[in-house]
Amino acid sequence: MLEFVWQQFWKRLKTFTDFGKRWWAGHGQFLLVLFLGVYVPLSIFGLLAVKIWQHEGGLNWDVTIMLAIHQTAQSDLDRVASLLTNFGTKWGVFPGSVLVALILLSVRRWRSLLYFLVTVLGGGTINRLEKAWLHRVRPTLWDYAPVPDFSFPSGHAMSSMVFVAALVILMWGSRWRWLIVAMGGVFVVTIGWTRVYLGVHYPSDIIAGWMMAIAWAVLVSIVVKPQLTAANPQEDAIDQSNSPPSAQHEVNSANHYDSSSNSV
Repeated sequence: MLEFVWQQFWKRLKTFTDFGKRWWAGHGQFLLVLFLGVYVPLSIFGLLAVKIWQHEGGLNWDVTIMLAIHQTAQSDLDRVASLLTNFGTKWGVFPGSVLVALILLSVRRWRSLLYFLVTVLGGGTINRLEKAWLHRVRPTLWDYAPVPDFSFPSGHAMSSMVFVAALVILMWGSRWRWLIVAMGGVFVVTIGWTRVYLGVHYPSDIIAGWMMAIAWAVLVSIVVKPQLTAANPQEDAIDQSNSPPSAQHEVNSANHYDSSSNSV
């Protein structure tokens, strides 16, 4: 009798384990992306927002980091920071976004174009709403040129990260994805540094902008499911296995959709 019960237990355990493996194969990667790409960034943003409500004048580590960066200030570096910071908006992200949109339009990647426009334009709208909601005043640790809007989260940090995150997602099926990740990482960190160096943002403003941008870009990709870009047609089958789960199962249908559009 005991042996029979033991055999039944292991049989049911194996059945449950097999079910778990099948479920994870079908949904696990998607949930992992949802957790790491949306939940974690939004949680960090939420924690920072709560702290901002409690400490309007800046968090202790905010001030410490800003003062440490300010100690490196010199006239040549001032000019470099003032120049580079514009690439976070009017000199970099804005024209870059127009260029990407035109490229997607020219190759008739309609779903990818929709994703990119919703992500970039929606990110800007979200940033303005968050600033109006939290109305955190700008740092006043040293003098700088007046900035009219509020501080949290940083618009430059968020716009640069939204742009890079959208590009990474669109190019995830390409062999160049890690190069884009590396170059994009340098770009967003540089823009974030300029904002703190110039004294117009706290470090927490920068981090919050990054976190909201990542969460927004990933969330929109889950809903819109853009077509991923491969370096050449032969790579499609290979690259689809490396695609984010938010877009992986839509690649074939998107390819068919674009092919149909080209024939019209």
